[in-house]
Amino acid sequence: MSALTEAGAASALLDRFRAIVGAANVLTGEDAAPFLVEPRGLYRGRALAALRPGSTAEVSALLKLCAETGTPVTPQAGGTGLVGGQVPDESGRGIVLSLRRMNTLREIDPASNVMTVEAGMILADAQAAAERAGRLFPLSLASEGSCAIGGLIGANAGGVGVIAYGSMRDLTLGVEAVLADGRVYRGLSKLRKDNTGYDLKDLFVGSEGTLGVVTAASLKLFPRPAAQETAFVGLASPQAAVDVLDLAKSRCGGEITAFELIPRIGLDFVLKHASGTRAPLETRCAWHVLIELSAQRPEGLGERLLALLAEAVERGLIEDAAVAASLAQRRAFWRLRDDLSDAQRPEGASIKHDVSVAIADVPAFLAEVEAALAAAAPGARLVAFGHLGDGNIHCNVSQPQGLDPAAFLARWDEIAAIVHGVTLRFSGSISAEHGIGQMKRDLLPHVKDPVALELMRAVKRAFDPAGLLNPGKLLQP
Repeated sequence: MSALTEAGAASALLDRFRAIVGAANVLTGEDAAPFLVEPRGLYRGRALAALRPGSTAEVSALLKLCAETGTPVTPQAGGTGLVGGQVPDESGRGIVLSLRRMNTLREIDPASNVMTVEAGMILADAQAAAERAGRLFPLSLASEGSCAIGGLIGANAGGVGVIAYGSMRDLTLGVEAVLADGRVYRGLSKLRKDNTGYDLKDLFVGSEGTLGVVTAASLKLFPRPAAQETAFVGLASPQAAVDVLDLAKSRCGGEITAFELIPRIGLDFVLKHASGTRAPLETRCAWHVLIELSAQRPEGLGERLLALLAEAVERGLIEDAAVAASLAQRRAFWRLRDDLSDAQRPEGASIKHDVSVAIADVPAFLAEVEAALAAAAPGARLVAFGHLGDGNIHCNVSQPQGLDPAAFLARWDEIAAIVHGVTLRFSGSISAEHGIGQMKRDLLPHVKDPVALELMRAVKRAFDPAGLLNPGKLLQP
């Protein structure tokens, strides 16, 4: 096909897209640019256009047309993913399908503890909608002001509350999704129990848009806690943190709603670069945990937290602790955790990893990673933090001081191989909550059971035989 013919075909296709969603919602050129790059600039792509449908019917019509014309589709919700799953390839043949206009709260049912929202709804808006109904949607992460429900489902996001409430898979009761040929799977449900065959919903959760475009979801809600107590605790080692977690489980059980591990170096970065922050403890400790307890009855929760901390001190597990005495202080504690990623930027280049191991293995895992990095990259600074309560550690590696950032980033694959190699020696996962996307696609065959990969590819072929949905992501061609 000549260039002139190709241009004519592309123009005709754009006109057909405009007929479905309206000219204002077919973005090309500079208008489409924000949809073609991920937040850190690590991945950039090209596309014929970015399309912004406003309804499931429009998504269905668009995918039917894409199937007819062999046009690849990259679904995108909030666009905040960190593994390049939301960025198209560089061919420029496909379209980005942005769901940002589809942000409606379709229903909230407090008695059933369920709400149904569209895929483009921002997480913070979903949390606020639940709160207005006297309920809690417990998924919480640093990007909640910009990430959207569809992307969180696609990545099976986790966040800080997994220890109590589970990940997005646990919080999703059902989905509505448009398949590659334009058919609509209407799987929205309020049911906690439904044994009528395969749970198709779970195929879409974590599929990164490779099996269908999720347009809406029914999500679990919970009663809002009547009381919350938060403590910032200093300790000597990750092993002490694991021991405090074990003690907390035995003393406070299901009241633990967050248990976050923070290293000294990470706290120092935040105190240095995040204005308005201050050290929460008088003692300078090597490690810290942020503990939060929640309960439906306010009576006695503060006393139980104090008793837990007192027993931990008695056992020699913690060196210092502060309990939030106000909402402002609680928010100040959480800011020290939430700003950990951003505070690494002024320190230069950072190579980041999202891994998980068994909780009991975290101390030995971190010690081995640090030793391996010291041998391979002297001066590199390990900033390992995250969700100790579920074994998900963000093993971020900041460049040695004074090194050219580009020179450090050039070692990305080498550094990643070190961290992932230790992770696999502990039978862990190279992706705990961010997904596979482009970043880890070529690693997957080396870490996934061959039979599991064969089954995944069979599912992909069944749902998307032409390979048009989010090509180049999750699975190798």
